[in-house]
Amino acid sequence: MKYNETITLKNGKTAVIRNGEAADGEEVLYVFDKTHEETDFLYTYPGETNITPQAEGKFLQGKTDSDNEVELLAIVDGKIVGLAGFGSEGDKFKVRHRADFGISILKDYWGLGLGKALTKACIECAKKGGYTQLELNVVSENQAAINLYKKMGFVEYGRNPRGFNSKFTGYQEVVYMRLEL
Repeated sequence: MKYNETITLKNGKTAVIRNGEAADGEEVLYVFDKTHEETDFLYTYPGETNITPQAEGKFLQGKTDSDNEVELLAIVDGKIVGLAGFGSEGDKFKVRHRADFGISILKDYWGLGLGKALTKACIECAKKGGYTQLELNVVSENQAAINLYKKMGFVEYGRNPRGFNSKFTGYQEVVYMRLEL
């Protein structure tokens, strides 16, 4: 699914929000690991994914070529600083209306409007992809993310008090949120 937009950040710089491509594999893996190193709110820890840059590039290109899934990159000053995308919950009739959303941004770029821009772009793409529900999981202590998601129209529909098991703090409560498209 194709997407390309240039936005102005709160600091006055511009950012390009575009699809990932095969050539982005290595840099995307670096940013993925770095964002997962900078916060304990994300699904994995650095090094837990055994993906080669070539495999990541193929994944990215597959999302770009897809009619109903996307992986977007936020690029500032020529470097990738954020990632966001969604994938189908499945192709069976009962769940094909649902997509699962995820996002991560390098800490140096928090608070500049990238989260909102990436989320908005994914919502737009999910609608174009034919989905009627976008879903996400967020650690309950990640209040900035929860506030953003609520502003974008997501609503909470449940919690799992032992959703994640942090290496640092023990169990983390996970909030389930969804957006009707």
